[in-house]
Amino acid sequence: MLDEMREECGVFGISCNQSAAFNSILALHALQHRGQESCGVVTSNNDKLHSYHFQGQVSSVFDDIDEIKKSLPGDCAIGHVRYSTSGNKFGVQPMFSKSGKFGDFAIAHNGNLINLSPIREQLIKQECVFQSDIDTEVVVHLTASGKKDSFLESFIYALKQIQGAYSFVAINQEVVIGVRDPSGIRPLVLGKLNGSYVLASETCALDIINAEFVREIEPGELVTISSGSKLASMFPFPQQKSSFCIFEYVYFSRPDSIMENRSIYDTRKEIGRILAEESPPKNNVDMVVPIPDSGIPAAIGYAKHSGLPMELGIIRNHYIGRTFIQPTAEVRKVRIKLKFNANKHTLKGKNIILIDDSIVRGSTLTNIIVMLKDAGVKEIHLKISSPPIKHSCFYGIDTPECKDLIAANKSVEEIKEVIGVDSLAFLSIDGLYQAVKGEVRNNAIPQYCDACFTGDYPIGK
Repeated sequence: MLDEMREECGVFGISCNQSAAFNSILALHALQHRGQESCGVVTSNNDKLHSYHFQGQVSSVFDDIDEIKKSLPGDCAIGHVRYSTSGNKFGVQPMFSKSGKFGDFAIAHNGNLINLSPIREQLIKQECVFQSDIDTEVVVHLTASGKKDSFLESFIYALKQIQGAYSFVAINQEVVIGVRDPSGIRPLVLGKLNGSYVLASETCALDIINAEFVREIEPGELVTISSGSKLASMFPFPQQKSSFCIFEYVYFSRPDSIMENRSIYDTRKEIGRILAEESPPKNNVDMVVPIPDSGIPAAIGYAKHSGLPMELGIIRNHYIGRTFIQPTAEVRKVRIKLKFNANKHTLKGKNIILIDDSIVRGSTLTNIIVMLKDAGVKEIHLKISSPPIKHSCFYGIDTPECKDLIAANKSVEEIKEVIGVDSLAFLSIDGLYQAVKGEVRNNAIPQYCDACFTGDYPIGK
C-alpha cells in the first residue's frame, strides 16, 4: 500500500504474568504495523498503576529495556501502539485516570468513536477537564464520572453511551478487561501463556511471546481477567449483526496472523488467484512483479494461477524509518527513492503485471510507475487486489476525504491515464468475498464491513 491508508492502533493486555511489562513491549513490537506514532504500557502492582509512554516505534526502547521493566513493576499490563485517526498526532495511550471512587485505572483503544461531540460537551459542562482531543479520553471521563459502584460497572456504563468501531483493553488494581464493539468491526483475540491470559489485536502478538491462541473475542463480548487469572465473559450490549472489517484481509493485518480461523497469508494468495481469473494476463507479459511488502502474497497467487514467474522487480529498503512524512509532492518523490528501488537488470525490456493491494490517492503510485519506466520496463499492466476505494472510513482507518480518493472521482480508464500504466484492473467486490468467505456478497445483509468500497456503512457515521 503506497498511498498511506493507515491502520488506527493496536492493543494488548496480559494478566498474572511475572514478565508482564517485557511481554507487552514484545507484543507491541509485533503490532507495530498498526501504529507507529506512539506507544505506551501501564502495569498494575500492589494496588498501584505504573505507566510508561514514548513517541515513535517500539524498537527505539529496546536498548533501555531493563530500566523500563524496573519502572513498570507488576504482573498485569495493557499496552498500545497508535496511529491517530481521531485527535492530535502526538497523543499517547493507554490513557490514565485517578478516580477517587474506585482508584486508578487506564484504558487503551483501537478504532474510532463517532458520536462524541455532544457527550464531550456534556462532560465539559460537568467540569471534566480534557487534556487532549483523543476519543479515548471521552471514555475515560465517562467511566470516572459514572455513578456506578465498581470500575467494571462504570466502564460498561461508559461503553453504552458511545457508538463506533472499537476494541478496548482496560486495567485497574484488580482486573484486566477486553471488549469488542457489538458489530465486531475491529479485531481482538484471546490467548494463553502458561497460566496467563492474553488479549491482542492480532495473533502475531501472541506468537512473539509464545502464547497459545485460544479464540477470538466475540462481537459485543466483554471479558474480565481477575486475580489468579480467572476469566469471565459477558455480553452487556444489545446484539447487532457482525460486520468485521474486510480490509483486514486485504492489507491491515500482518500476513502471519489468523483472523476468523483463516490465514491472512493464504487468503491474500487466494485473492491473487481470483484476481488472475477475473483479469488474466495478456500473452506478451513476461512476469508478475509485486509492490513490496503488501503486494507479495497476492502476486504469488496471481503468478501461480497464470503460470507466470514472479520476480522481485522492486526492492524495498526497510531502514528508512518515518523521517519523511510531510505530504508535499517533492518529499513524496524523495521518499519513494528512499523506500523503493527498481531492479533494473530484471526489469529492462520486460512487459510486467504489477500487483498492489489498493489505490487511495494514486500520487505515490504514479512515482513508482515513473521509476519502473526509467528502469526500462516496456509495458505495465497494473492489477489491484481489492475493489476501488470510493468512500471514507469512519471506523478507525485513516482515509482521506472522498474528494481526495482517486477512485471516487475518476473512472478506471481515467485512473489508468493519470497513473500512466498500459492497463488497470481492480478485483471485484464479489471476488474479494469469494476469496475471504467462499461466497459472493449478500447485498441485502453484507457479511463484512466493506464501506470503503461500497458506501454501505453498518453503523451511523
